[in-house]
Parts: sequence; structure tokens; C-alpha cells
Amino acid sequence: MACGDNGGCGGCASSSGCGTQQPVDLTVKTNDRSHVKKVIGIVSGKGGVGKSLVTSLMAVSQSRKGKSVGILDGDITGPSIPKVFGLKDKVRSDDGKLMYPIVSKNGVKVMSVNLLLDDESDPVLWRGPVVGNVVKQFFSDTVWGDVDYLFVDMPPGTGDVAMTVFQSLPLDGIIVVTSPQDLVSMIVEKAVKMADMMQVPIIGVVENFAYFHCPDNGKDYKIFGESHIDEVLKKYNLLLLGRLPIDPKVAELCDVGEIETITTTNLESVGLPE
Repeated sequence: MACGDNGGCGGCASSSGCGTQQPVDLTVKTNDRSHVKKVIGIVSGKGGVGKSLVTSLMAVSQSRKGKSVGILDGDITGPSIPKVFGLKDKVRSDDGKLMYPIVSKNGVKVMSVNLLLDDESDPVLWRGPVVGNVVKQFFSDTVWGDVDYLFVDMPPGTGDVAMTVFQSLPLDGIIVVTSPQDLVSMIVEKAVKMADMMQVPIIGVVENFAYFHCPDNGKDYKIFGESHIDEVLKKYNLLLLGRLPIDPKVAELCDVGEIETITTTNLESVGLPE
């Protein structure tokens, strides 16, 4: 008789180490001064595809809709969220434990390691387990207040830090960010499979660097070649949430900390869990 054939593990000498036992819940909780309705992870299978940009644009779009929004910058070793929002103030703590996020001009609450460093250009030379614990502390020890959507700029890749975030944060869904190259599409599949293994719903996919709209002749040029994302969407029955163009103006506004002045993001109509 196979393990579990009698409807349970009772009486089994190996039940204490049996793989059929229910997994331990590793999810961290917010503090009693925070009420976060939905947690949305922004994910990529690799770095450099614009994950932080999509995180910021999603936050800006939802804020304009009247939602209370926060961003947890989980990319500890490569944080960029404070810069694109023009945030310079340092995070403060009132009791040595709970921390208060810095709030942008239009009300987006941000927690990032760059808001703790003496100099934003200082490198963060921490190993994976330490980085994972910092992400968990940012979630549990930050006074978020009432937040409709907390966007988590996830660390790139599918390594131990990303796994820690998937296991520890109560994600209501993820958005996968990609670019047109075939290689990146392959890496997207890794992120999709990881989400499936961790039983986290996928809201959809955003393709960044999709094209360049030439202001001189009005034509669109696919700088990185033809997109291969449709193959992945069809294979995994995923929704394309939007295609973002290569836009020098967007890069300029991010460099000067004015991302909230971008008027069109191509992500305004994205539907999120309520």
C-alpha cells in the first residue's frame, strides 16, 4: 500500500519527515500599522529588461486612478526606484524597528535600500540570504498604512533571493517583463515556470523595448528585431498587458526623477486583482 492510501499519515513511522506533509507557511505578515490589500510582484528572468521601469509606471498609473500605492524595491543590490521618483530623503524609524517609507510628490510610498544608505552610489555587498531577509523586513517592518496595491520590484533571475520573495511575500499575482529577443523569451519561460511551481498567479506579460517610434517620419522601427513573445503567450495561455516603446524622453525623465510627469505609459488599462 502506498503512503497516503488510507487517507492520511497517521500511524506512519516516517510521517515526521514525509514529503506528503503540508508545507510550512513561510509567509511574513505586515505590522499592525499597515493594511496592504494586494501585493503585485514585477518579475523578469534576467536583469536589464526594464523591470524597475514597469514597476514605477504601474505605480504611477494606479495612483492616477485614485489608488493608494506603495513600491517595495526588492532589487537590493541594484536599486533604482528612488532615483526615478527623485527621492533623496532618508527613511526614519520611530522605535528602532518600524520604518516609514518616503512618499513621492504624488503620494507613492517607496521603501528601498538606497533610502537607507549614506550615499546612494555605495555598493551593497551582501550575500543572498542577507538580501532575502532585508526584502522580508521591508515588507513586515515598514509602516505602509492603508495601501491598495504594493508593487514589489523583484530581484532579477530565478535564484535564491527570488525564491525567498516568492515564498515569503503574500503575492496576489505577478507581472512578467520581457523584451523582443528570442533569448529573453526563453528566459521568460523560466520565470513563468517558477511562478507555476510556486503557485503564484501570473497577471500577464509586458514587453519592453518593443519598438522605436521615429518622430521624423512617423514610422515604427523594431530595433531588437521581431518579437517572439506571442509564442510564449500562446504556449502558456498568458495575457499581453502592453508593449512599451524605446522612448528617449522617458529615459530622460527617469534620469531627473520625474517619472510621475510621464503622461502616457501604455499600461493605463491593465487590470489588476481587486
